Amino acid sequence: MSNVEPLWPAGAPGAKGSEAIDKPTLTTFLPEASVAVGASIVVCPGGGYGGLATDHEGVQVARWLNSIGVAAFMLEYRHAGRGYGHPAPLQDAQRAIRTVRSRAGSLGLDPARIGIMGFSAGGHLASTASTHFDAGNASAADAIERVSCRPDFAVLVYPVITFTQPFCHVGSRENLIGKTPPAALQASLSNERMVTADTPPTFLVHSQDDTAVPPANSVVYYQACTAAKVPVEMHILQGGWHGWGMCDDGQPHSIWTSLLATWMKYRGLLKQS
Repeated sequence: MSNVEPLWPAGAPGAKGSEAIDKPTLTTFLPEASVAVGASIVVCPGGGYGGLATDHEGVQVARWLNSIGVAAFMLEYRHAGRGYGHPAPLQDAQRAIRTVRSRAGSLGLDPARIGIMGFSAGGHLASTASTHFDAGNASAADAIERVSCRPDFAVLVYPVITFTQPFCHVGSRENLIGKTPPAALQASLSNERMVTADTPPTFLVHSQDDTAVPPANSVVYYQACTAAKVPVEMHILQGGWHGWGMCDDGQPHSIWTSLLATWMKYRGLLKQS
């Protein structure tokens, strides 16, 4: 089943209007009760922070997650194509995690097994949410804002990670923070620099021949997680280029979901509650 709802019913922070483009949404996909394991993932499609690939990096991914018993929540976050830059996408990702956690009990989900998954620029957003989080505001009037926005695990698929290295995806950076961003902001959103021991366990997958978002992005995040003693697994597959999503065309990237399911099982994420 799936259900689309506004992420911020009372209006998103910093909203520039009240049109559909100003209203990020969260679409719920729940697995059949007979296979549900209690884990859940907020899915962030890619699109260079200028659009959203909601089919092959969103709906199709959610349905596959349902097939292995995982609840999925597809986030349609604000971006430059809708007239928004930083911090709007991060606010939306954090709100999505809080929303799922606040409803875990009513949905039969484990509040300690809520992950985030992102593709390309959505991977940058997922890694930002993994390195920029808080425990919630206990005195907030909105019950959703009282809970933590820290994801319990992260899945980064051909992610944009850095905004300072020469292999940065410039289009994503410019769409998010502009052509001449302050150096401190650029550094703080270079997420390989922001990893700490509190960063959640992470799964990374990339293609060696990806020239749009070079695999060095995944490599530096893997190295940062390793240095911080964060559990991390990385796969650099020989072929597939960029943006493959759920494509199963016989290329090396076609095995990524099997690799992910194995990692999730190893992490105890596919164990029925």
